[in-house]
Amino acid sequence: MPGHDIIVIGASAGGVEALMQIARGLPADLPTAIFIVLHVPPNSPSLLPTILNRVCALHASHARDRETIEPGRIYVAPPDHHLLVKRGYVRVTRGPRENSSRPAIDPLFRTAAVAYDHRVVGVVLSGNLDDGTAGLAAIKTRDGVAVVQDPEDALYPGMPNSAMEHVPVDYVAPLAELPALLTRLAHESIPEEGVVPVSDDMEMEVDIAEMDPAAIESTVRPGEPAGFGCPDCGGALYRLSSGGLIHYRCRVGHAWSPDSLLAAQSEELEAALWTALRALEERAALSGELAQRMVKRGSRQTAARFEAQASTARRNADFVRRVLDGNGLNSTTMSTSASEADADASIVGTSAGDNRAGIATVGQVTRTTQRNSD
Repeated sequence: MPGHDIIVIGASAGGVEALMQIARGLPADLPTAIFIVLHVPPNSPSLLPTILNRVCALHASHARDRETIEPGRIYVAPPDHHLLVKRGYVRVTRGPRENSSRPAIDPLFRTAAVAYDHRVVGVVLSGNLDDGTAGLAAIKTRDGVAVVQDPEDALYPGMPNSAMEHVPVDYVAPLAELPALLTRLAHESIPEEGVVPVSDDMEMEVDIAEMDPAAIESTVRPGEPAGFGCPDCGGALYRLSSGGLIHYRCRVGHAWSPDSLLAAQSEELEAALWTALRALEERAALSGELAQRMVKRGSRQTAARFEAQASTARRNADFVRRVLDGNGLNSTTMSTSASEADADASIVGTSAGDNRAGIATVGQVTRTTQRNSD
């Protein structure tokens, strides 16, 4: 009978130290192949294989596209590339980002689950947000084993906590115990019968990660329209739900977990606010310059109109600046600022999962500016 001969590991912040400790404790005769995704910047070299080879008896290297899978090897995702597991070989692709990351953990876990079903062990280590949760859920739906680093042992407990909250995890262990646990699972025989079939949605998601044109161009999309736009491309997002776990994917394949989508929306909103601030500052400067020209021409009524527009733009710019600085985020301050600008647009405070109490939407700030400039 086969054993758990495919181990997939996902890590983010704090992951290098965790991976080193695990690799240090693995035996040279481990009868399994290990695949690792560590979130790294797309334009930076990855030294992870070199680091692991210094402490590990197994050989670690960056995976090469269509490379044959061999036991006793550690395959590391290269920067800016997804690492996908196929039956007997790997794919290394520049498919659509998932959770704003490439490489991302979910595609690795999901493709391993499809290719090797209950022979897979998925491991979620230290990291922020929730990449890896949907992939670990896919492994569990195929009767694989789910392992999570103890959040109290992780430098960044976000990913372990998310996995434990949404997935029926089999093992929660500190780093010191993970090498022995993975070694035991690798030698553990498992029955060949009773494999759970792959769902159509999971098959399509695997094909999208592999950049299969038929899957990307298909008019049939997995899930249902979510009513949100994709932060990466602006396309419509579709909501997928499996076992109560929700994630989102757009037409071209960008995928988002709930926490990652909220974080991306927050970044998108901040960028828009900076654009609004720039436009308001330029409007104030231009209106002030035109007011001075009208004064020199003796057109005081026109000059007063331009100066009023400049004053309104400066007030609105100050409001947006305080929102960006985190000092204009409570509803009382927002109402006061809107009143000072003679605005009647409603200002809404929302929670975005960061340390802010709320934020004014760009559309509302823009409407306020436009109304007060007319």
